Amino acid sequence: MTTTPGERIPATGRRRRFDLHSTAMQFGLLAVLVLMLGLVARVAAGAIGRRPGWIAVLALLAVFAFLAVRRRRRRRSVAQLARTTADALDRATGTAMDELETEPAPATDLPASAPEPTVALPPLPDYDAMDADEFEQAVAELCERDGCTGVEVVGGAGDLGADVLAVTPDGRRVVLQCKRYSATNKVGSQDLQRFGGTCFTVHEAHVAALVTTSDFTAPALEYAEQCGILCVDREALLAWTLGAALPPWGAPAPA
Repeated sequence: MTTTPGERIPATGRRRRFDLHSTAMQFGLLAVLVLMLGLVARVAAGAIGRRPGWIAVLALLAVFAFLAVRRRRRRRSVAQLARTTADALDRATGTAMDELETEPAPATDLPASAPEPTVALPPLPDYDAMDADEFEQAVAELCERDGCTGVEVVGGAGDLGADVLAVTPDGRRVVLQCKRYSATNKVGSQDLQRFGGTCFTVHEAHVAALVTTSDFTAPALEYAEQCGILCVDREALLAWTLGAALPPWGAPAPA
């Protein structure tokens, strides 16, 4: 076969020319695919032991990866392969998120807290509704409750200022005078003077106290302090009744 100068013979079986841009795009896409598959595998590995459905998700990813490689061998376009891989990853991610949202929270058995014990308060007597004799009896019962012996109500005509007599647990003699007064009628210094004239000399008291449902005037408190008489007003009486305060013989006597 004779050829003329300048005439080129077409090449048969010539290899396709190497395309650097297309090859770089393919390798970059493959790297992104590997990273995304690794991320999905890492998310699924934490829950695969608890949710068997993750096995199906991983199998689905493997199938799509196999199809992507197979199609790449058939020289599919880079854009079509990226679209297919993105759709597969989107479906796999959606399935994984559904599995996580529907996963039941582990049940925790919390111990039942024991109910707090309730403290029953003693009933508070209505001292205002009592007469003088009933009030003296109520004070005597307080003395018996707190351990006194020989408790005796001696109030009345000729009592010489003593309404309740008792002996404390440590052997001291207690002499109490009871004044069931209204809130507006305070115990004055004259009441203290009459009681102070007999409680120590006649009744030989170790502890002398005047108990009232009212209050004391300032001169009465001053006289009681001078004579060593304990003054139990309404507030102190209620505290003694509820057990929130010491009985009169438990408090230090005035000097």
